[in-house]
Amino acid sequence: MNLPPPNTFLQSLSKGDFELLRPHLRDVKLVHSKVLFDQGDTIQHMYFPYSGVISLVVPLADGLAIEAGMTGRDGVVGTPAALDGGKSLNRAIVQVPGEAFIIDLSHAKAAVTASRTLRTKLYQSDQLLLAQAQQSAACNAAHDVEERLCRWILRTRDVVGSDNLELTQEFISQMLGVRRTSVTLAARHLQAIGLIKYRRGQIQILDVEGLIEASCECYEAFKKLEARINSDD
Repeated sequence: MNLPPPNTFLQSLSKGDFELLRPHLRDVKLVHSKVLFDQGDTIQHMYFPYSGVISLVVPLADGLAIEAGMTGRDGVVGTPAALDGGKSLNRAIVQVPGEAFIIDLSHAKAAVTASRTLRTKLYQSDQLLLAQAQQSAACNAAHDVEERLCRWILRTRDVVGSDNLELTQEFISQMLGVRRTSVTLAARHLQAIGLIKYRRGQIQILDVEGLIEASCECYEAFKKLEARINSDD
């Protein structure tokens, strides 16, 4: 790998820290709906997506799963295993298909042991996922479906890097923990007021600023926290 890695977490590393990982990174396809690891699993790999989206979800007894956070080209999945070797607290599932670099956990642990600065970067990434989970929990408890849908579309746009998103209403409803009919009504209203265009399985964002205004404060709150955590190097 001679070109700069198309994952912003890897791009943020020093040359020395990246070189600890580089020889062991390999490409992998992220297939829609594929479970990368489940709740309670011993994580075997870390993933650095450079396209697509991986959601971390909490599975419920009735078969549903509610999203706690999402990662795309801006982050890494599987960090806790490299830091403390613990079992996964969530299920990691591919929400939007794409590609990622993957590294075996043994190599990731060796790199973390060799570099304090890499370990700090991974802690920051883990902090961001925890912050996402906390913000999502507060949002689900306090805000209506349309506001939450706006926040979720905006966050997905950030990690995908595109205004065109391949997302089914069924999947969105599962991630938000609401009925599909509620997502349908909210999406229709957002389309009616010109913020999005929705076709079966696809959302096209037409007005980003309008979506931000229609969203709850959780989207902007997380963006500010993300900037603050990423600046603490």
